[in-house]
Amino acid sequence: MARLLMPEATPEVHKGFMDIARVIRKGPLNHRVQDLIKIRASQLNGCAYCVDAHTRDARALGETEERLYHLTIWRESHLYSEPERAALGYTEAVTRREPVSDELWEILRKHYPDDRELGDLVGLVSLINALNLLGVPLKLRPPVRG
Repeated sequence: MARLLMPEATPEVHKGFMDIARVIRKGPLNHRVQDLIKIRASQLNGCAYCVDAHTRDARALGETEERLYHLTIWRESHLYSEPERAALGYTEAVTRREPVSDELWEILRKHYPDDRELGDLVGLVSLINALNLLGVPLKLRPPVRG
């Protein structure tokens, strides 16, 4: 059982996070890229609830099982486009609290030249990490399914 449910304990704070998520979801950043970012950061952070939720979301939008299975080894897989690889590289660096090199930033900028799209990507990486920082210590778990 979760230690605390944010929507019940502090609905305004929870709504703030969800409002940001909705703004990004409606923006220009490709939805498949958004799902890959959310899943990969959640895998790295060990957030079972978010991995479950976002893999289900990705499947509902047509993501393939093979690409979901390969996400932990994306660098070695041929299944991801160059823009997806740039987004995943940035996601991993930020999630691991590593410096974002100028080279990585230039690759990211090459594939996401639109400021709004890039801003949404940067915001999403920060948002999913923040949500993971809620989910892990609060021991959120996916629902038990039969």
